[in-house]
This record gives sequence, structure tokens and C-alpha cells, in this order.
Amino acid sequence: MVATRASSHGAATVVSVTLTSARCDQGPFAWSITVGADQPRDDSAADQVGTVLSQAEAGDSVQLWIERAEGGDDRFAANLGFVAYRDLWRMQRPLPADRSSIATRAFVPGADDDDFLRVNNRAFHWHPEQGGMTTGDLEERMAAGWFDAEGFRLYELRGRLAGFCWTKIHPDEAPPSGEIYAIAVDPDFWGQGLGRPMTLAGLDHLARQGLTVGFLYVESDNQPAVATYRRLGFAHRSTNRAYRLTVA
Repeated sequence: MVATRASSHGAATVVSVTLTSARCDQGPFAWSITVGADQPRDDSAADQVGTVLSQAEAGDSVQLWIERAEGGDDRFAANLGFVAYRDLWRMQRPLPADRSSIATRAFVPGADDDDFLRVNNRAFHWHPEQGGMTTGDLEERMAAGWFDAEGFRLYELRGRLAGFCWTKIHPDEAPPSGEIYAIAVDPDFWGQGLGRPMTLAGLDHLARQGLTVGFLYVESDNQPAVATYRRLGFAHRSTNRAYRLTVA
């Protein structure tokens, strides 16, 4: 279980519960709690959520994520006062996929930071986690052990960054898999059919690393994106569901 407290500086403090790790970026929520896919939704978990809620202040918005949500999870959340508001689908496909029709290049830290941030924040202005990224946020992600500039593919068109496909390898999954971590096209280039080849460019890179499974996360109600990914051979695998409440 993950429980984090947001501060005015966007940082977080880890709450000491039985199973915990920190996650700092939680959008508008003062607190965010995550019940992992393999953690039981039992009285112990409910008590831990209750401990976090007891430390929240009146008016705080609290988010509860349940990974790989199943039939009884809505009842578990509702018993704690939470209401479902967001489904994040994991969609998955075997690798390799079709080859991309465009040529991409690797991200160059330092040289490409500003262009990436501009495109990212224009494309994801609506997104609670990916939107509003700062230089500090980017530097933090680049410092993570999973970061690989070769897996951060950029596509340039007419002398500008038109889009990117940022991948992430998960060696601990069985079998090891590759994620399309973030993908976007600059709004100035929307409507030119770049989403498909940008996705395939990322899958190309993952397949070259010897991976046989590719996946991504997408908002369940983003019908155009879901349709695009289905045409690319992705199928819905599991759902991470978010719930919220406002502390009285």
C-alpha cells in the first residue's frame, strides 16, 4: 500500500503503514493511497486506509487507487466512503509488431529538454500526472534507474519536434515486458496520422531489446486512443481504478 502526503512544493511524505513506498505527484489530491495488485482487500488494508484518513484535515481530497481492480473492489472502496471516478486500462500485445514507417532518434539529455517539455505540456495539458511537467520533474525521471535515453524516441518534422514515444522496460515482470510510458504528438501536428507510427517506433525499440510483450496505460474513456491501440493489436488486460472522497 502506498500513502503519500502532498505539500505546497509538490513533494510527499511517506506514511508508515505495513506496506508502503512513496509517490510524489498526485495532482490535486492532498493524499493518495494505492492498494497494490497483490495486496488483499481485507480488514487490515481497510484499517491502514482508515489510519491515513484519520490524519487528513477537513476539506482534504483523498484518492484511492486499486490496481487490477476486480468485482469486490468497488464495495471495499465504498465501505470506506470512496466513489469511483477514473479507470486506467492496461492494454497489451505481443512483440514484435509491424515496423514503423517513420525514422526516430534517441532523446539527448540537456539538448532536448526544453523541446520535449513544450510538446509534452501542450499535448498533456489535461492530464493529472503527465501534464504541467517541469524541468525538475524531467530531471527526476531521468535520474531514475529505469531511464534509458535510447528508449526515449523523438520524431522531428520540418525542423521541429513533432512527437515522442518514451518507453520503459519492466525486467521484473514475467516475462520481462516493455511499456509505452508516454506518447504524444504536438497539437500543431494533430490530424496527420502520426499516432500509429509513433507507437510502432516505440514498439520497434522494445522488440530490439529482446522483449516479447508490450503494454501501455490509457484512460478507459479516451475512445479515440483505445480504438487506435486496438487497431495496433493491443487488448485490454487489466484495470487500475481510482476512487475519491472529500474529508468532512
